[in-house]
Amino acid sequence: MGLSIIRSSSWKPLTNGHEAIFQQWDATIKGHVFCSFLALVLLDELKRRLAQRDWQLEWNDIRRDLLAEVEVRQGEQWYFLRTALQGVAGKVLPATGVKIPSPDRPKEDNGVPKDTRAHATS
Repeated sequence: MGLSIIRSSSWKPLTNGHEAIFQQWDATIKGHVFCSFLALVLLDELKRRLAQRDWQLEWNDIRRDLLAEVEVRQGEQWYFLRTALQGVAGKVLPATGVKIPSPDRPKEDNGVPKDTRAHATS
């Protein structure tokens, strides 16, 4: 029997407008509840650390400004490239103790995939 988890209005800013989630397996339900709880704990900790610095940043601004990273290949070498820091991301990362990554860095397993199909990353 599936369980529907209905989120209250306090969840709305975190869920981007999504409403109910229907789960059919106990392990999936437990995993979803754990991840949701962990997200709330991490968000609370982020807000606490920002408040210690007297910064009041909007959650939507933080989400929008987070770094994006892509994989690119030059010859036989693979690299990670990240977007430039914009908006509030330059404040949020140091407040959390996260080192701002280099704008470009080699991929650790730096070999070209053996598969001849197109290489897609997510």
